[in-house]
Amino acid sequence: MKKETTIQSIDRAMEMLLLFTRNRPKLGITEISQSLGLAKGTVHGLVRTLSKAGFLQQDPESRKYRLGLKIYELGMILAGTLEINDKAAGPTAQLARRTGMVAKIAIWDGSSALLVLHIDPKAHSLFTHQIGPSIPAYCSALGKAILAHLQPQELEAYLERTPLTPYTSQTIVDRKTLLSELEEIRQKGYSIDREETVLGFECIGAPIVGRAGGVEAAISLSGNSEQFSPRQADKIEGLVKQLLVAAGEISRSLGSWGKVLAKD
Repeated sequence: MKKETTIQSIDRAMEMLLLFTRNRPKLGITEISQSLGLAKGTVHGLVRTLSKAGFLQQDPESRKYRLGLKIYELGMILAGTLEINDKAAGPTAQLARRTGMVAKIAIWDGSSALLVLHIDPKAHSLFTHQIGPSIPAYCSALGKAILAHLQPQELEAYLERTPLTPYTSQTIVDRKTLLSELEEIRQKGYSIDREETVLGFECIGAPIVGRAGGVEAAISLSGNSEQFSPRQADKIEGLVKQLLVAAGEISRSLGSWGKVLAKD
């Protein structure tokens, strides 16, 4: 009985932590109680335990709670020890240097592209391992590079639970159009974000294949719309080639020697 109670407390603590989002960074006891359907006394006990461990901290002004620094610390440990970051850091940094553009790596978390590596060639510190933010997959180059190679049933499940909300006037919100683009990505080997997430900001992405032959991550180059202008077609073609070379190098370092094939 004690074991079951302990497990229940752990489940509730995890559910509580997952309530905190970018849109809801601070929560009060009453909000947590209502969201989880728990008595305030129970919530107080869980909050006290999580705060003591550093997973939550109380805002002195609002008296509400927000995620604690221990969450960030664990995220940095994870980011610094991920195999994909270990294998991708070198090729991604070289890609950023050669192109003068921001290069990123993201992994699939089951519902979005989770950013794990961000390299800005102009920054004083070249390597930036990180966990997050999560990027909407259907309207980002990183996400679409991954979506295009999901198993059909996994892609269908994703589309069923994900509303195609417009971030800009360029966001693809029609399912048939998105599926057509994903098929094109499978054929070309790379994806494009045409100001679909942020106006004035475009990206190209490519899938990274793991040792099991499936897509484990994606790599991208991003810049302003002028850098991806149709007037610079030759330059864009060169960027795509360099991106695909880097994606292939990282894939091989992960143990994959095969080609990413379109799935039936």
